[in-house]
This record gives sequence, C-alpha cells and structure tokens, in this order.
Amino acid sequence: MSTTTVSAAAPFPDGAPGPHRDPHRDPHRDPHQSSYQSPYQSYVYAYPHKTAYRRLPERPALRGLWARERTDALSLYLHIPFCEVRCGFCNLFTRIGAPDGLTGAYLDALERQAGPVREALGGGARFATAAFGGGTPTFLTAAELERLCDIAEERMGADLRAVPLSVEASPSTATADRLAVLAGRGTTRLSLGVQSFVDAEARAAVRPQRRSDVEAALGRVREAGIPVLNIDLIYGIEGQTTASWQRSLDAALAWEPEELYLYPLYVRPLTGLGRTAADPDASGGPDGSGVPDPRWDTQRLALYRHGRDHLLAHGYEQVSMRMFRRTGTAAAAKTGGGTADHACQTDGMVGLGCGARSYTSALHYSFDYAVGMRRIRSIVDDYVSRPAESFAHAEVGRWMDTDEARRRHLLQSLLQAEGMETAEYADRFGAPPAEHFPAELAGFAERGWLDEGGAPGRLRLSAEGLAHSDAVGPALFSPSVRAAMAAYDPR
Repeated sequence: MSTTTVSAAAPFPDGAPGPHRDPHRDPHRDPHQSSYQSPYQSYVYAYPHKTAYRRLPERPALRGLWARERTDALSLYLHIPFCEVRCGFCNLFTRIGAPDGLTGAYLDALERQAGPVREALGGGARFATAAFGGGTPTFLTAAELERLCDIAEERMGADLRAVPLSVEASPSTATADRLAVLAGRGTTRLSLGVQSFVDAEARAAVRPQRRSDVEAALGRVREAGIPVLNIDLIYGIEGQTTASWQRSLDAALAWEPEELYLYPLYVRPLTGLGRTAADPDASGGPDGSGVPDPRWDTQRLALYRHGRDHLLAHGYEQVSMRMFRRTGTAAAAKTGGGTADHACQTDGMVGLGCGARSYTSALHYSFDYAVGMRRIRSIVDDYVSRPAESFAHAEVGRWMDTDEARRRHLLQSLLQAEGMETAEYADRFGAPPAEHFPAELAGFAERGWLDEGGAPGRLRLSAEGLAHSDAVGPALFSPSVRAAMAAYDPR
C-alpha cells in the first residue's frame, strides 16, 4: 500500500462551502442523481441499512426465526441509548440525558427482553463475542454497568470473561469507577470517542470537551488495564487543516493505542450540524439533498490520505478505510473485538435494547428507528413500558433473499483491506462474484479501485479503492434496498 505523503490541503477560503453545507446530510440519496460521483455517499457499517427496514405485519416469532440457525458462536450486542450530550454529527439512536429512574427502567426492560430472546435461541446457544454500544454505555453508573454485565451473563448466558468484550465510552464518562467495573468484568476493548484533540474543532463539531479532560480520560483507561484501546478521530471538521489534523493524530499516537479509527465527517438530517446548516440553499434545501460539493470532498480525501500515510509510517496496518491497528498487536486486537467493522455484518447477531439489530440468515430485525430527539424519546418510553411477552416477536426488519445475501457478503469482505477469497464466495453462492456482479466490478476496475495485481484468487480493493469505500459500498446496494432507503421519511 502506498505511503506517499499527501501535500497539505488548504483550508476553505472565506465563503467556500464548508462541512455545514455538506450535500450528503442524507447519505441515502441515489448516487446516480448527479454526474459527479462523490467518494462520500454513505458509510456502509451494516447492510441493509435500517432505513430499508419496514414494519413486519406478520410479526414472526423469534423462536421460529432462530430454529434453523447456527447458535454455537453468536455475537451479543446490548444497546444503551443515552448520552450526556449529542454531538453535532451524530445520527445514532440515542437521547440526551435521562430523567430520574429512566436508566433503571431501561435495564429492567433489557432484562425482560432477555427472557424470551434467550428462550428463542434454545439451550445450546453460545456466544463468541459481546459488545456494549449506544449511545454511550458508560453513561450508566458503575452499579448500573454491573447490572448490565449481569444481564449479559446471567440472563443471556454470555461468559464475558471468556469472550472478547468491546465497550464504547466518551471521555467525560470514562471515570475510574466505571472503568474498574468494565475491566473486572472482562472488557478486552475500550473505544473512546475523542474525534479531535483540538478544542476549537471539538466545538465546531458540537462536542464540548477540553483536550486536558480527554488526556485525563485516556490516562484512566490505561490505568484500568483494558488490553485494547481504540481512539476515534474525525476529519473534515470546519476549520480543520492538515496541520491541525496531524496534531490530533500525533496526540493520539502518543498513547500508543492498539487501534485508531479515522472517520470522515458526514452532516446528516436532523443532527445538530444538519439543523444549523450555514446556507440550506447551497446544499439543495434543508433536508440536505442536492449536488455534491467537490471542494469539501477533495478536502476530506486529502486529510484521509494524510492520516492514512501518517499511521502507516508510525507502525500501523490498515484494516479498512476507517480502521488501523498497531502492527504486532493483531492478536490482542482480535481478542479485544478489533474486527468491529466485520462483526456488525455477521449472521448470528443477537441485539438487546431499542436501537439494537439482530441478524438471522433470513431476517434482519430491530425496533423502530429514528434520529430526531422527540421520536427517539417516544421509542425509548415505549420500550421501557413493554411486558416480557411483547419481546417474543420481530416487529421491524427486512427479509433477506439470496441476492441480498450475496451483496452483503461481497460488501462485508470487499470493504476490508484483506479482501476475500473468490473461491470461498463461489463455494457459498455457486459462482464467482464477477458472474453475479459483472457491471459493478468492471466499474470498480475501470476506476482503478481493484487491486488487480494482487494475490491470485483474491478480490480486494486497491489503496485508491479503499479511499473510496463510501462509494464502493453504495454501488453494491440492490435496487429494492436503494428504493426503500430513498422512500424512508427521516424523523
């Protein structure tokens, strides 16, 4: 992979469209609507996206859905939909704060849900990985985190000390008592959402924090002895330059994290930045649709390449467009949940909590999805009031046919730096990927996005292809998924 240094990208001149004018505040727009093909169409962290899910009128019983599934190596995910503040770029399923008693009521509901879910899985179910996400799981108190672990272990049967356990945290909630609970219960990976070590950039991303507080939190994580530390950083923030981006990179590297995730900034509908767009007309209206901005795309690509090359030069290997792992710690990273890009795509995912997904080979399902605060609060309130029996059925989701399974397999493999063995794909689906996706793969090759001089029998992206992962992924969406996402009404 190339490590050529990228020249410094100039900051936006006065009046030029910065990130608050991003045309991709709706990442699910049809990428064929414009002659200019942006490299930033959609972050494909799961396929199909929740905006392609719909109400399931048949409300299938979980017992029937899981009856023919392998359950000896499941992934367990518990979603905590609470944050102390919502970052300006965030469109995750989370609410700001919690009235007195709500977190306890939410844990009560998680415990009620665990009963019928565990029953549906059957007595032979075993978990190979576990993760707590959100939201911010460490929004919970230390005592509530103990209870969360108890639900995972005693109600769901996951042995947290024997399997990789990954937990997300924010600097302000990564307190010593919470970290002690997580370390004591077997957490192998702690992901800290820093985003920027430059205070002005954090404020621009509507993430109020000070670098001194971030550094203190990182010190506490290291003191807790959790084996794998991941630090999340964002590029493309308004006012960010190559020099300020490198300051954040170097500040992160000083802690020698086992993993680093570099995310491009997206500005999406109903988020803080989306609601405060500097000029709605410049991005095609207040819903964020419209013509892509090549200048911001160029800026983000330059910052990505600079960050990539800087990390490669400092002893990291690239796992995906976003994920970098410190060379020599691959084994530790794997035991710490370091394959997170891959894990959220795996069949056999069991999710608890509103906001969590579950995956069987036939159906992907969840609860209702929203981004707007009012609707999220309503969904959380509904969840905490439900009786146990209401959790025995799937209510919102998308059925998966053979074509969608092929697309998902290709996506989840191709977006990883190592790519995939074409023979493995052919064994599973009866033909090589080029036979099922001739136009898509030919288009990637024409753009130089495929590593055509690589190992025989392996399909993988080139360095430039990885840089364009957020265009590669959407190009593989099926027409029906694309139509369902386009018809989704953001709320």
